[in-house]
Amino acid sequence: MVFHHRKVMIPSGWFCERLDSISDVIDCKHRTPSYVPNGIPLVSPGTIKWGAVDLVSPTKRVTTEEYESLMDHCSVEVGDLVFSRNQSIGVASFVNSNEPFVLGQDTVLVKPKRCSPMFLFYNLQSIDTQRVIFKLAGGSTFFRINLRDVRKLKIIYPPLPEQQKIAKTLTTWDNAITVTEQLISNSQQQKKSLMQQLLTGKKRLTGFSGEWLNVELGSISNITTGSSNRVDSFLGGKFAFFDRSEDIRTSNRYLFDSEAVIVPGEGQDFVPKYFKGKFDLHQRTYAIMDFRNVDGRFLFYYIGFHRHYFLSQAVGSTVKSLRLPIFQRMPISLPPIEEQQKIASVLSNADKEIDLLKQQLSDLKQEKKALMQQLLTGKRRVQVDEVEVT
Repeated sequence: MVFHHRKVMIPSGWFCERLDSISDVIDCKHRTPSYVPNGIPLVSPGTIKWGAVDLVSPTKRVTTEEYESLMDHCSVEVGDLVFSRNQSIGVASFVNSNEPFVLGQDTVLVKPKRCSPMFLFYNLQSIDTQRVIFKLAGGSTFFRINLRDVRKLKIIYPPLPEQQKIAKTLTTWDNAITVTEQLISNSQQQKKSLMQQLLTGKKRLTGFSGEWLNVELGSISNITTGSSNRVDSFLGGKFAFFDRSEDIRTSNRYLFDSEAVIVPGEGQDFVPKYFKGKFDLHQRTYAIMDFRNVDGRFLFYYIGFHRHYFLSQAVGSTVKSLRLPIFQRMPISLPPIEEQQKIASVLSNADKEIDLLKQQLSDLKQEKKALMQQLLTGKRRVQVDEVEVT
């Protein structure tokens, strides 16, 4: 059986109360402290993310005296939540250690009293709660939710044993997500190390030796730019359209049908892309094609690894841009074509492994999101076998 409470559907046996009824909601002190290079970290809206409170990344730190002055109105304990009222609005982190920290401005300390801390943490993430938070947020320059509205947030929750089981289930999914994110990070670091070794000749693959040939990019390829503008691109076109930014759009026409390394002609990073097929180019985007004695994928990885060359050669004060002669003069060191192909294959396999892990991560996040929507609304109930204490 389900009954309604102010348009909110509440499962039978569940409750609906204000946040400040089931927890203490404590505001920060509204003054800017003096900062020091080393000291106690200040947790601000910009450093609050879903997960454990981050006490490593914050660059703003205060003295012990400032800490005692700013935190004399509350005590922080493991299981408390830190809630952001702007920037990362509506996002909360949970306290999982006794390390001291300072509440920055526009942060709120939430101390659960009659509910599982982790259940409340997940409840704040729920689609329904986040929708309410963004509806309540306002401001001309940036969104902010008022403290009184935070205190009045309606929290729907089951009895404590069911809360604990729900929180434990969702924590298991978060742990799987964290493990996958770490695997991605490790794989990316391994690929970076491979590139450092293989694309500089510091490490040679088995069976290869000899000197690398030093050439200029313009001598081993043809380099061209497009003549189209962004208005020539579409969201549902048939062919790839490479913009001057790092976006890939589509077009209903193509000017090139080739294997190519694409480099945006304007930007900050100049990250290349590898493409093979029919495509069109923005007039400030470059395509490196018609390769001579060079493997296209090897060149893609080589340019990506050595793109600091573009960063050093780009012109312009506000918008950095590249010109054709910069590409033509780019120094390239080439091993024999067979070694190029082998290097490209090794790095391509590393990319496939990373892509597979990223897809697994995306699937995990989508499945967790769907599960949260079911568990936190009571549409799907968990079996409570025993009471757990959290």
